[in-house]
Amino acid sequence: MTMPALTVPDKTPNKTQPRRLRRPMDERLLYGACVLVPVVALVLFFLLPLGTIVWRSFMEEAGGVGLGNYLALFRAPGTLRAVGNSLAVGTATTAVCLVLGFMVAYAVQRTRIPGKRFVSAALALPLLAPSLVLGLGLIFLLGRNGLVSNLLGTRLNIYGFPGLLIANVLYALPQAVLIIQAALRQSDARYYDAAEVMGATRWQQFVGITLPNVKFGLLSAGFVVFTVTITDFGNAVTIGGDFSVLATEIYNQVTGQMKFGIGAAVGILLLLPTGVAVYIERVAAQRQFGTASESALPPVPDYVPMRDVPLFLATMTLALSIVAVVATVLFASVVRLWPYRLDFTLKHYSITLSGGYDPLWTSLAVSAGAAGIGTALLFALVLGLRRMPPGVAKAVYLLAVLPVGVPGLVLGLSYIFAFNLAGTPLHMLYGTALLLALCNFYHYHTQGFLTMVTGMRAVPPALEEAASCLGGGVLRVLGDVVVPVMVPTLLSVFFFLFMRSMVTLSAIIFLVTPSTNLAAVTVMRLDEAGFVSQAAAFSTCIMAVVAAAALAMRGALALVIRKKAA
Repeated sequence: MTMPALTVPDKTPNKTQPRRLRRPMDERLLYGACVLVPVVALVLFFLLPLGTIVWRSFMEEAGGVGLGNYLALFRAPGTLRAVGNSLAVGTATTAVCLVLGFMVAYAVQRTRIPGKRFVSAALALPLLAPSLVLGLGLIFLLGRNGLVSNLLGTRLNIYGFPGLLIANVLYALPQAVLIIQAALRQSDARYYDAAEVMGATRWQQFVGITLPNVKFGLLSAGFVVFTVTITDFGNAVTIGGDFSVLATEIYNQVTGQMKFGIGAAVGILLLLPTGVAVYIERVAAQRQFGTASESALPPVPDYVPMRDVPLFLATMTLALSIVAVVATVLFASVVRLWPYRLDFTLKHYSITLSGGYDPLWTSLAVSAGAAGIGTALLFALVLGLRRMPPGVAKAVYLLAVLPVGVPGLVLGLSYIFAFNLAGTPLHMLYGTALLLALCNFYHYHTQGFLTMVTGMRAVPPALEEAASCLGGGVLRVLGDVVVPVMVPTLLSVFFFLFMRSMVTLSAIIFLVTPSTNLAAVTVMRLDEAGFVSQAAAFSTCIMAVVAAAALAMRGALALVIRKKAA
């Protein structure tokens, strides 16, 4: 990367020259504003709604403040059943994902099996679509009128715990694999070389070196899976059937019975195990990735037929299963009547219900807004934190990572309480695309913030100092040093926020209106109305948009890398 030549500024007054920020007062004001604006936004669009839902959970239906909503919950057998079901499916999904996730991560990272790119591509598919697409695909395959049921001549019952478990595993598995793979990369080949010299067998090396090295990675992956599973709404509403969980209980209390106080109490109930899980996951992640040695040598895998062949068969079976579920949704969208008449047709893409394709265009606008606003605020926040005193920076950092512990359903419900109050200045945002964009952004605020922090660490402080010493003002330093280094991170955060906003359902299910309906909600509405083929068609459109965004991100990053190399 070549930096344009910087010249020492001329001290003589010249009205034709642009006014440059005076230092150091103007710099302090600029960096202070970079922190103040995002922090105020965090208070308005995260802390305030969260405090509102906590307060609303203590407001009783008959008036007054007390524990009536919580007492009503524990008196209702349905709530206790939902709590038990959520814990059961969350624990089972976590256990299955840890076993399968470690198998896939180990096969990709530590063996020489063929088809690793195919496995990685298959694992990326669940991230390209709303979670309910996996439930929809399982219904097409294993439902009472599914393909497998018709081939076997029997009616399988995929609804309830079995279907929800499979759908949640397929949805959460990619995240578990990514975390465990990152943990496996932290190993040092020199430990294995020393163990081999001492006569340790491969199994002894696996038990004595590999497993201890990834134990915190496994713990981190386990709590991420548990959090994702216990807070997911899409799969639960699609394939859960009568198997109620906390996510569907909140939805039923608010939209079905209009009991907002009890819905808020259920939200707080859902917030407690999620917050504990997130805290333990953060501690485990710091233990795993905070002790890595920069001089570590990555292990080079060798070919061991007795190990690699079974792992190849198991990994490819799992990858093909994910592809089959997603491909079934795509196939069902272009056949006349699944699974009875499989002749090709595009009639299901002629969607006239639920506003036609208007929700898709609204989703594009909302996602672009969430990505643009979010990237700008996160960049300003991370930039300003570099100039803040350590105590202030630590407090702001803690505030910035708090949103990760709030489930999407709870955040969306809190927005109703905070912004649907007539007579308040914030009420003008309710029912707008801007509020949907902000909700999506703060739902994924922590992930974007941590990515931005990592990217900012790559900016060489010495280069900034050199540019300043040569007379470059703060804007010149930003334009010539900081931004060029941060371009890959800015692109990654932008596309991450865009893609997650396109597929999220739980955070915005309570906020959509007839004029601001979104694509993921439309899929759910079509499925609930029995138009499953049109739901599959709309899901395909969402996946096409997100896949195009992913390809655009890869192309943009590759272009940036080529320019830097040149």
